[in-house]
Amino acid sequence: MKAMEIEDKLRQMGLILPNASHPKGSYTNCVRTGNLLYISGKGPTMDINGALKGKVGRDFSVEQGYEFARATGLDILAAVKQELGTLEMVTRVVKLQGFINATEDFERHPEVLDGCSDLMVEVFGTKGIHARSVLGANSLRGNLPVIIDSIFECVEI
Repeated sequence: MKAMEIEDKLRQMGLILPNASHPKGSYTNCVRTGNLLYISGKGPTMDINGALKGKVGRDFSVEQGYEFARATGLDILAAVKQELGTLEMVTRVVKLQGFINATEDFERHPEVLDGCSDLMVEVFGTKGIHARSVLGANSLRGNLPVIIDSIFECVEI
């Protein structure tokens, strides 16, 4: 799939890539080694129902968590595009690792991370099918409900 096709597909889905968020510490958005691109942990950048702070299972429903993970996926794609210049250079989504800020008794972490996983498959088709892990967290930076880091395979330059 070519870059314009991917970006057209995003528009057809009603999605617009945000400007890639900037690191708020001593690290970088992406590290590329060979044909692998590692994306630092990202959280949702768009506001859903007012607040971006809190726990899934108490402050947010599973459905809201799903939307947070989907929004996080858009920020991940924005970082990939910023680093590579185009999403056309992505040959595979390799892995997503999600951290869900959730209550102690919350058990539906995979359903939350599906928001990002589903987005990757919708955008890249079979190239978007990936390995993943999801973990519940007692707290996350900024009290965000979701943080996701990722690995992409890309065309080697």
